[in-house]
Amino acid sequence: MDRKSVKVVVAGGFGTGKTTLVGSVSEIPPLITEEVLTQASVGVDDVTGIEDKTSTTVALDFGRITITSDVVLYLFGTPGQDRFWFIWDELAQGAVGAIVLIDTRRLGTSFAAIDYFERRDIPFVAAVNQFFGECEYNEEEIRAALKLDPIVPLLWCDARDRASSKNALIELVRHAMSRMAVNS
Repeated sequence: MDRKSVKVVVAGGFGTGKTTLVGSVSEIPPLITEEVLTQASVGVDDVTGIEDKTSTTVALDFGRITITSDVVLYLFGTPGQDRFWFIWDELAQGAVGAIVLIDTRRLGTSFAAIDYFERRDIPFVAAVNQFFGECEYNEEEIRAALKLDPIVPLLWCDARDRASSKNALIELVRHAMSRMAVNS
């Protein structure tokens, strides 16, 4: 059997739910590289709006989903702070696409991730993570604030919920496949 692997990146700003999403949907216990936030991060990591956050990803999160007997999806969650962005190039290499998690309470944390995938022409979906409650903005307002290209899917998800995270992955794969069809 010729097994195929598909790589997906889960990205976004600091505290947007990347580790949570990977953990909620992975069929294996995810590999996480969470470390406790220390005094050294004061003034470096902006915890405005996420004051209860006590840990952060320092390298990557990794999970796996078997789609069929010959297709396996590998999930790579990025660290959110800009001091770890040098890792993104390695994580994004060979990826079919990315889920960019959005926290509408802190939209500014999403700009760098969106820009990263746009500049590299890597397909991505923008997923508004609702694990902090309902979003008070509609799709049009979020698209305008993020300056999202109309072809980029925007969806709502709850990174804690397996079905919701799975739907975000399905939407990403559909979007990536439609981009491949257009480009071939």
